[in-house]
Amino acid sequence: MRTFAGQLLRFALIEVSACAFAVALFAGLAAASVVPLPIPRYDALLLYAIAVTVVFRLLRLESSRELLVIAGFHVVGLAFELAKVRLGSWSYPEEAYTKIGGVPLYSGFLYAAVGSYVCRAWRLFDLRLVAYRTRTTALVATAIYINFIAHHWFVDLRVPLALALLLATWGTVVHFTVGEERYRMPLALALALIGFFLWVAENLATYLGAWTYPDQAETWHLVHPAKFGAWALLVSVSFTQVAALKALQGRLHHPTTTAHPRWALPVSRLSRPEPSSTRNRTASSPPRSSGLPTEGERRPTPLAFFADSSGPLTSIGRHNRACTLEPTGHLGVRPSRRRLGIALERAEQGPRRQRKT
Repeated sequence: MRTFAGQLLRFALIEVSACAFAVALFAGLAAASVVPLPIPRYDALLLYAIAVTVVFRLLRLESSRELLVIAGFHVVGLAFELAKVRLGSWSYPEEAYTKIGGVPLYSGFLYAAVGSYVCRAWRLFDLRLVAYRTRTTALVATAIYINFIAHHWFVDLRVPLALALLLATWGTVVHFTVGEERYRMPLALALALIGFFLWVAENLATYLGAWTYPDQAETWHLVHPAKFGAWALLVSVSFTQVAALKALQGRLHHPTTTAHPRWALPVSRLSRPEPSSTRNRTASSPPRSSGLPTEGERRPTPLAFFADSSGPLTSIGRHNRACTLEPTGHLGVRPSRRRLGIALERAEQGPRRQRKT
């Protein structure tokens, strides 16, 4: 019981750290609601959000690539806001200099906060996916994004798209680390949980006046629970964007699993996680040898390295200090330049000695 409570506390702390950008934005919203400002509140929030982004980058809480992805969230979010505000789904009633089509520019950072959370959670939990269907999930997520705008003119396909997303992620499992333990859960469940907490955050944001729904014009009340399902669907758009970045970095798929597993339990423990260097290595990269011969294995001679490797002189010049040699059929150590020079000299003198004899 004590172990479960400790793991739950670790999980909560990691979640809070992953939500750092969103927490900072909500702190700015709360402060702007009570502190007198010399400029309109929406304009002050825009400057504040830009400052938070710069601080996160300077503190290296987010990398340059992640910052580009978050900027993409900002653009996608602004386009979504321009369409939905024009259609009357919600509004920003306060005046501001930085409003375009009734949408203040700071609103894009609300979507960027979701992207920041997914990026940071991926890194802090060391997420990996098993049986993730990249193209299918991305196509469904794109259709979900389009439907949220097109349903004002055509049939609302929210329910069929929810079923399509469930089928696209069926069997897809998320592996994540908490403390010293490795866990897994279905991707669909992870998206649903994120959607629920986004709905909770939406209630807090509307209470602080970040935006206003038509039925909240007179007085604030709880956002309709149906928005929970909408957020669970919309977060799939954010997830696929971050997954595309992680695919380029080689941090998307689990390195050792190729077969599609059965549907996992809601949350199940796997085992103690491997060292980060092992987890981050792809399945194709071989493990490094300890340099000691195993039982029944004869240590190869230096000549075996030169016979099997492609261009020892090029390798020495490129790496300057030493070479990382493949464990199969080669030396499993990092020899110094002096040792490599001696081995090369022996390799060149060997044929001469044979001709003399």
